[in-house]
Amino acid sequence: MNIDLLKRLCEISGVPGREERVRELIESEIEDIFDSAEVDAMGNLICRRKARTASGNLRKGEAKTLMLLCHMDEIGFYVSSIDDKGFLWLSPAGGFDPRNLFSRRVLVVTDNGDFKAVMNPGGRPVHISSPEDRKKVPEVKEFFVDTGMSPAQVNKNIKIGDYVVMDEPFLELGNKCVSKALDNRVACWLGIESVRAFIKSKKGNACDIVVAFTTQEEVGLRGAKTSSYAVKPDYGIGIDVTLSCDTPGVPAAESVTTQGKGFALHIKDSSFISDYEMVQNIEKIAKKSRIPYQRSILGAGGQDGAAAQQAAAGAKAVGVTVGTRYIHTVTEMIDKKDLKAACDVLAAAMGEMK
Repeated sequence: MNIDLLKRLCEISGVPGREERVRELIESEIEDIFDSAEVDAMGNLICRRKARTASGNLRKGEAKTLMLLCHMDEIGFYVSSIDDKGFLWLSPAGGFDPRNLFSRRVLVVTDNGDFKAVMNPGGRPVHISSPEDRKKVPEVKEFFVDTGMSPAQVNKNIKIGDYVVMDEPFLELGNKCVSKALDNRVACWLGIESVRAFIKSKKGNACDIVVAFTTQEEVGLRGAKTSSYAVKPDYGIGIDVTLSCDTPGVPAAESVTTQGKGFALHIKDSSFISDYEMVQNIEKIAKKSRIPYQRSILGAGGQDGAAAQQAAAGAKAVGVTVGTRYIHTVTEMIDKKDLKAACDVLAAAMGEMK
């Protein structure tokens, strides 16, 4: 598997509304696998591969459309104010648990360059704090960024509206990958690598294949809504990560997925209920190709498959996801076996959907 591509996707910066760096990296990877690629007004990258016979000739007549949706954004912050001491205060873009924000290294992304910095909450450090101080979990709004620069330097280089992301390297730990932004650069990787795998299989595709690399999912599936309305797919597959709480402290009934048992066939979350026939079709394809999978239901949260399902007159939609430990932290972790299973089933579906 091309893990180097996943590493590059994860380590690049792109919060909701500022996905341009991610999009540029994807554009550099896809020239030979799609017939066309365009960027819409929302910043979505919509890539099309027309229906073909097994010999590679374009099919005649109208074809149905299979749309894969892969959001590019990662959770992060916008600089909302700069105080007189040069500290940056933040507006979140995405959902954060403040317990995971203590003592973080971050990157401040500006028109004048990227600046390494640190994030901490306001308040007394351990040496001078009271027992009651140490019990408190600060709210997200209490965290600030310290760039180490003087107030004058900060105001020269950074402005309100610049953005901040976590700054941690991608790691391979045995058969696992660990990084910030696996949610959802995993899907970006799958949107590229599954098409490559399908092309390599030399099978025909009865459907036109559209892969939309979407924007602003973490703040409301916004790019997926507009791109799905434009494409008006017959079938939609929302590609994302999902919870894998197969870890200490979580009851087995709440684990959602177990790592190493294959991709997660997404049945339901807060945003949509997958189409029953699509669930059956993906399950049939997985069984036929002996691809490991597990069914999953997510109690809260949403994903781009919901936008495909509800666009225009609607589409049959389902989710294909990869179980991820420690989501929305810098230690997000996936199993390579699950990643491969997701890639394999997507590539197989491209040749089977009619």
